[in-house]
Amino acid sequence: MSSLHVEVIPARSDNYIFLLFCPKLQESVVVDPCSMLPVSKALEKLGVQLTAIWNTHHHHDHVGGNIDLKQATGCRVIGSKSDQSRIPGIDVLVEGGSTFEFAGRTVRVIDTPGHTNGAVSFWLEEENLLFCGDTLFSLGCGRLFEGSPLEMWESLEQIKRLPLMTKVYCAHEYTEANGAFALEIEPQNEVLKAKVEEVKQLRNMNKATVPSILKDELDANPFLRADCQRIRKNLGLEHAENWEVFATIRALKDKF
Repeated sequence: MSSLHVEVIPARSDNYIFLLFCPKLQESVVVDPCSMLPVSKALEKLGVQLTAIWNTHHHHDHVGGNIDLKQATGCRVIGSKSDQSRIPGIDVLVEGGSTFEFAGRTVRVIDTPGHTNGAVSFWLEEENLLFCGDTLFSLGCGRLFEGSPLEMWESLEQIKRLPLMTKVYCAHEYTEANGAFALEIEPQNEVLKAKVEEVKQLRNMNKATVPSILKDELDANPFLRADCQRIRKNLGLEHAENWEVFATIRALKDKF
């Protein structure tokens, strides 16, 4: 199979836009473009044409570049069926369980409501690449602007079931702050401590902490660890449901 590259494009103060391209097939897609300019610069630098936009959800810092890019390139916009009225320029409607092709690969759509009601994630099974928008962050997760804690926990459980070596491409550089909070929830976690130090070194060099590896998130991210007995004990929630533990962690992070 021809090679597939992922370019991480910093944008705004802490956004990441992802450009996937296959040089052999001359197909490229951009995930969650907040604006056109950084994408245009990357396309010009790499010498590729944009064929599609994938939107994980409707927030402006994920769809702000849709119309300009569509007008400039004629690309298709792919997004959630339930968010069709809120995603500018949408052409292709998808939902959980949908699949479509990109550069000879199958892209699977996972419904991941919680941050927003219509949030979806895109998983390339052959490469183990996950583009999850603001559902899961490295060492964190998105705020619950529209969905419930139970919905978000169920969305995260879907992600937890993906292969351990899945590369998780989240849409913001929040890892250092997330790590500080995670240590408050589980200060005994040696894997987390090592991850926090690694993140500090990367940020001191102005390097991205994205993508992360799902196994590392399962070992260190408190939002994926609501079923961990140590965390449950730390919070005094030994007998709570997993989603209730998650809800408590999310509420604590909102005030952190």
